[in-house]
Amino acid sequence: MVGGLLQHLKAIWHIREDQGWIKELLEEADNERMHSMTFIHIAEPSRMERMLIMIGQAIFCNFYFFLYLFAPRTARRVVAYLEEEAVVSYKQCLEEVDSGRVENVPAPEIAIEYWN
Repeated sequence: MVGGLLQHLKAIWHIREDQGWIKELLEEADNERMHSMTFIHIAEPSRMERMLIMIGQAIFCNFYFFLYLFAPRTARRVVAYLEEEAVVSYKQCLEEVDSGRVENVPAPEIAIEYWN
């Protein structure tokens, strides 16, 4: 979302095309939002846990905004690192389900509708 906003502003300020970056970045932001929504539907966090999630998101969003503003290459590398860690986390989660240590719950309707 931050990248899409800053690409949008840069395109307006320089009066030029963005080569499709705005749409790409906003689609990625929407995909990440759906990951969060799916997690919330499955894990059903308490009010306190939701508050902690929101505080963490607010801190990260502000940090990332300034990082992307002043060091866009570094900001993109941070996202790449987070995506790599997400793959590791998803793999560990699948291993937990396959071993039977975690219940294999059905996908929530919101995930089925978004990812078919």
